[in-house]
Amino acid sequence: MSIRRQIIQTVRSGANLLSDRRDLVVGFFHSQINQDGGFRNRVGKSDLYYSVFGFEALLAMTGQDDLPIEAFEGYLCTFDNVESMDFIELVSLARCWANLPHEKLEPAVHKNICARLEGYRSGDGGYSAKSRAEHGTAYGCFLALGAYQDLNIEPPDRAGLTGCIRSLQTTDGAFANDHGLTTGATPATAAAITALYHLGEPIDKASGQWLLSQVHSTGGLLAVPEAPLPDLLSTATALHALSLMGMPVCGTGIKQPSLRFVESLWSGKGGFHGNWLDEVLDCEYTYYGLLAMGHLGVDHNQ
Repeated sequence: MSIRRQIIQTVRSGANLLSDRRDLVVGFFHSQINQDGGFRNRVGKSDLYYSVFGFEALLAMTGQDDLPIEAFEGYLCTFDNVESMDFIELVSLARCWANLPHEKLEPAVHKNICARLEGYRSGDGGYSAKSRAEHGTAYGCFLALGAYQDLNIEPPDRAGLTGCIRSLQTTDGAFANDHGLTTGATPATAAAITALYHLGEPIDKASGQWLLSQVHSTGGLLAVPEAPLPDLLSTATALHALSLMGMPVCGTGIKQPSLRFVESLWSGKGGFHGNWLDEVLDCEYTYYGLLAMGHLGVDHNQ
C-alpha cells in the first residue's frame, strides 16, 4: 500500500472517531474551497499544497460520490507548465492527480512531472527542494518517493534514495533533515522512517525510541528536543511512523495525554490548530488532527 493510501485510511479512522463532530469537519473542509476549485492556504489563496490536504480529507470522509471533482480537476488543469513549478508544487500536483481517477492525468503531463522530479535529485542520490543540490533531505526523499508512488512508477535509483536517507541518521537513532546537522528532528525522523518502510528497508528500533523520547509531559511531541511546546504536525507524523515500526502508543501511558493534547487543539469551527499559540485554522493541520486521532483511537494491541 502506498504512503498516500495508508495515510488516507488512518485519516478516515480518525474522522469516524469524531462522531457528532464529523459533519463540522466536513463542513470546514468544504468552506476552504475557492471558486477556482482549489483549497485555501493560510492567507486565503488557492494553493496546491493545501489542496492535497483539503481534497484528500474529503475523499477519506465522504468518498468520491460527494466530492467537487469537476471543479478540482479544473483547478489542477491550470498547472500544465510543470517546468515553472517548484518541488513542493510538483509533488503536490502528483498527489492531487492521484486522488482522482488515474485516467484523468494526461500521459504528457505524467511524463513531464517525472522528468521535472529528476531535476530535484541531489548528488548523493536523494532529493531536495533545491534543484541539483549536492545533498538530499529527509523531507525531500519522503516527498519524492510518495510522488513516484502516486505516478505509479518505481523511483529511478532506490539504492541512492536509501543511502541518502541513511546518511542523515544521527548517533542517537534520530534523523536530521539536512546533511551536516548532528541533532535530529521529529518530522524528519518520521519522514525518514516512513520512506525506509515503504522502500522495504530495515529500521533501527532506536529511531522509534528517540521519537518516544520527544513526547512532552502534557502530551504531544516536540519538533526538536529544545522546542518549548509540542505541535500537531510532529505528533501526527511521529504517531504514523511509530505505527509503521510496530511501536504504536496505544496501550501505553502515552496515549491518553496525547489524546488530550490533540483534543486541546480542536476548534468548534470544525478544524484543528497547529499548536497552542496558533490562531489560524487550515486544511493541513486539520488533516494532521484527523491522522493523529486515527492512530490514537485504535488499540493496536487488541
